[in-house]
Amino acid sequence: MGFSLRDVFKKESSDDDYVEIDLEHGKESKEKIRVRPFTLRKFDDVNEILNSLREGYTIAVIDIKPLKSKDIIELKRAISKIKKTTEALEGSIAGFGEHTILATPSFAEVYKAPVKPEKKDPVSFY
Repeated sequence: MGFSLRDVFKKESSDDDYVEIDLEHGKESKEKIRVRPFTLRKFDDVNEILNSLREGYTIAVIDIKPLKSKDIIELKRAISKIKKTTEALEGSIAGFGEHTILATPSFAEVYKAPVKPEKKDPVSFY
């Protein structure tokens, strides 16, 4: 992505007494949004996830299977901590399947399908 100094300092017309400089030309955009995978093996792994969420540019895809098979109480603590931080950041959190959690900062929202009520048979036997 190159540019010529001639283009930057180019005069609009020969009658102008000034040179217009485009300061935005050649600048890169801000941070890109990252979708980053994490694995919860122990409770302390939560800190790396929370730090990434606090940066504001990371969507965390968290594999909870290792901690779930090891210690369910620690898993509940870890998920609770992630949930509180995500809510404080006005983000969104949701589970996908049995072993994956998705946490996002405020710029993104996890779609949660509405829960459909169960249909009852018109003919039921008691």
